[in-house]
Amino acid sequence: MSDAREKERAEEVRISGRAIARASDFDQFFNDSYRRTLGLAYAVTGDRGHAEDIVQEAFAAAHRRWVSVAAYNDPQAWVRRLVLNKASSRWRRIGREVRALARFAGRATPDAVDLPLRSAQFWAAVASLPARQAETVALFYVEDLSVVEVAELLGCSVGTVKTHLFRARQTLRVLLEHFNECGGQP
Repeated sequence: MSDAREKERAEEVRISGRAIARASDFDQFFNDSYRRTLGLAYAVTGDRGHAEDIVQEAFAAAHRRWVSVAAYNDPQAWVRRLVLNKASSRWRRIGREVRALARFAGRATPDAVDLPLRSAQFWAAVASLPARQAETVALFYVEDLSVVEVAELLGCSVGTVKTHLFRARQTLRVLLEHFNECGGQP
């Protein structure tokens, strides 16, 4: 038996004597899907640094659970869902931090949140949408998923996805028109 074949067999994960997944399968999966996943995370967060962190955490989790994740019909869907969950958690945490800072500062509610400036005004506008709308826009336009696929991934109806897209487009139109009227100033 060749050394290459022995190495490949050593990388196989076995359950009940049956080969399920190899480490090289994860490497290929990662290489094939990293950029698209990063685009999704950036579209939802509006911040490249946070997007990279979220994607790194998602792929690390996929690697740790590769035996079960590789057995899914669409492992990429599992990673996308994890990215969206982590992005939502980040926004909830930021909201809690802002409210806590407002309480400590003696104000009832904060007037504005000082988030880092976005490099692209469009994605800043997307990031300002309600979380489900931002997720829907990112999955539909960045991941190029169909409405049916977005609905399945988010666990909602096709009609709900269409409603989120419609409302997101309306809000984005207003935000971007305002941006253009102000000469590029927020």
